[in-house]
Amino acid sequence: MLPRLALLLAIASPAALLAHSEFPLTLGQVAATPLPAGPLGSGDWRFNVEAGWAKLPKEVSLGPTHGGVGVDKAGNIYVSSDGPHGILVFDKNGKYLRGLAPELSGIHGFIIRNEGGKEFIYAAHVKGPQAVKLGLDGKVEWTIGVPKESGFYDQPADAKKKPTAFRPTAITVGPDNRIYLADGYGASVIHVFSPERKYLKTIGTRGEGDNQFKTCHGIALDTRFGAPRLLVADRENRRLVHLDLEGKWIGVVTTDLRRPCAISIMGDYAAIAELEGRVVVVDKAGKIVATLGDNPDQKQWAAFKLEPEHWKDGIFIAPHGVSFDKDGNLFVQDWNFAGRFTKLKRVTSAQR
Repeated sequence: MLPRLALLLAIASPAALLAHSEFPLTLGQVAATPLPAGPLGSGDWRFNVEAGWAKLPKEVSLGPTHGGVGVDKAGNIYVSSDGPHGILVFDKNGKYLRGLAPELSGIHGFIIRNEGGKEFIYAAHVKGPQAVKLGLDGKVEWTIGVPKESGFYDQPADAKKKPTAFRPTAITVGPDNRIYLADGYGASVIHVFSPERKYLKTIGTRGEGDNQFKTCHGIALDTRFGAPRLLVADRENRRLVHLDLEGKWIGVVTTDLRRPCAISIMGDYAAIAELEGRVVVVDKAGKIVATLGDNPDQKQWAAFKLEPEHWKDGIFIAPHGVSFDKDGNLFVQDWNFAGRFTKLKRVTSAQR
């Protein structure tokens, strides 16, 4: 555990914590309280916490975790952060393999997509600000900058007002290779681009009604209903919503969530990272069937500067990124200045 003085310095400057040489474990492996007595969740959705899963060398840190999580077909896990290593890659056992694209520190939501037998990362680079496609070797294939054709980012007539910022938070790709880019931190809309990256249209406006978003923070291609559709984590409206691939409003799926940030779909179910201290699993109808790591201390919800000495294994602070692997295990990234990443191992029927 850090000396108290170092912790105080870290609150004022996260970089101070990252540079502190007396930290006994690499950030992301910080010793917390004892593990929960039993699995998290309920029914078919029960998980054990694998403490210290991410095995980082001394010279590598997660950095401030404000990004996403993805898994490739080989089972390697990718986590993005605001740290110096860009996207960090681990094998299924938690061994650190490499960092990708350090020049793209600040990647937010991303997906890993198979195209003709080769996998690519499509990412919303909020610091860019841009969308970017890169290979699993970190080589950039292309970028998409500010979509000025949309008209959302023009200089306002009133010179005293600032133009809307373009701050993309999530991305997905349709079966016809159209690209859907959510500008969650900027205009709160979804921009659509052709496979050739030509701007096509914008979906939605800012607001609280139908066909509106209030921080469309996460987006996923949802293939559970026959014709593919978009599933959007409308964070500040605290809901999940469905749209068709042309942007037509289908409806609200789930309400009264705790600021949903990210979505990962497996079979007929979806895991949702909620910034206010928990992960939930919802079914096709939008019903919550399991809650994971629910933090009973509301003061810790979305507490970016919560020091590692206050972390508890199996209790989340601010889930921001989430992904299933092929075995149904969940990887959860908390939004935290010191970097926090958790593996939840799915409990099989034989283990119950």
